[in-house]
Amino acid sequence: MKYLLTPLLFIALFSAKAQTISFEKKIITFESFESVGIIDVDNDGIPDLVSGSYWYKGPEFLDRSFIGQVKRYGEYYEDFATIPMDVNGDGRMDFITGGWFEGKLIWKENPGKDSEWPIHLIAETGNIETIAAWDINGDGTLEIVPNTPRKALAYYKITGPDQFQKFPVADLHGHGLGFGDINGDGRGDLIVSDGWLEAPKDLTNGKWIQHPVFQIKDASIPIIVTDVNADGLADLIVGQGHDYGLFWLEQSKTGDEINFTKHEIDPFNSQYHTMKWLDLNGDGKKELITGKRYRAHNGKDPGGKEEAGLYYFQWNGTSFTKNVISYGPLESGKGTGLYFSTGDLNGDGKIDIAVAGKDGLVVFFQK
Repeated sequence: MKYLLTPLLFIALFSAKAQTISFEKKIITFESFESVGIIDVDNDGIPDLVSGSYWYKGPEFLDRSFIGQVKRYGEYYEDFATIPMDVNGDGRMDFITGGWFEGKLIWKENPGKDSEWPIHLIAETGNIETIAAWDINGDGTLEIVPNTPRKALAYYKITGPDQFQKFPVADLHGHGLGFGDINGDGRGDLIVSDGWLEAPKDLTNGKWIQHPVFQIKDASIPIIVTDVNADGLADLIVGQGHDYGLFWLEQSKTGDEINFTKHEIDPFNSQYHTMKWLDLNGDGKKELITGKRYRAHNGKDPGGKEEAGLYYFQWNGTSFTKNVISYGPLESGKGTGLYFSTGDLNGDGKIDIAVAGKDGLVVFFQK
């Protein structure tokens, strides 16, 4: 048995031992772009927000400037990620994005003035669910990894100003993507919806080895790789992007054989499409930040018409504690969109959360 389900459900709504983290909500706009990045656009040392067709000047985010019109396809905008990167090396931060309908991985150039941002093609990848950025080869530079379900998997490394090299990984992959060292060999592996891909010693010419030890339909992007229970083995935290469910997969190892056991975190909410794992309150322990992607498939997913929410989960040594940041009907609750960002947005030393989506662009300032 490669994939086991434990019968016990460990969910607590609060814990006396856990430090509660509170937030103040600020609505930035009711635009329905599903991605937001934190970028110092004007090089004044203050973080700004970039979302869809506009950037919003920090720290108040009241003044916005036009980047360029993002194409709309029904309820969707062709803007499925916002990854900061100085692509052309001019000292101004650009960003990388792409989308499902045109299937193009692109970067948008920060012009350094009040004008539209030029668009540059990186690759024609096919349908992009969203995009991740990880240091695949350990050289300190992030590589760009688009999730292109039912198509080939590859990552793109910047090799010079506006120059990217493509590195193929697999001929086919599904919905879901993660990165981390699964087998403890010191190399980062890629996690997909039907297992994990073992990184070769030679990333340029070597072959990634598929280990099909689980099957997860419509897994989150990212799938988090971390040692949840501190046993020295890398585990996985996974959301169901288009169904109910949030769980973690506990790694066990017998010789060289790696298996995973499933533990529920929250089976009662749907569309856990994206997430982050970071130390939110500075206590040295990481929290899981995630929530419902509002109208991921325009209300057609299981639970798609239920109320949206944004949460953080704290690990107490045996289970995860669920804490509500925002929950409720439209304008009251808030979902995650496709790609959200975290950072200190007001200079108080605390991590804040910027979340876009079809339910608007909102900042949650940590108190």
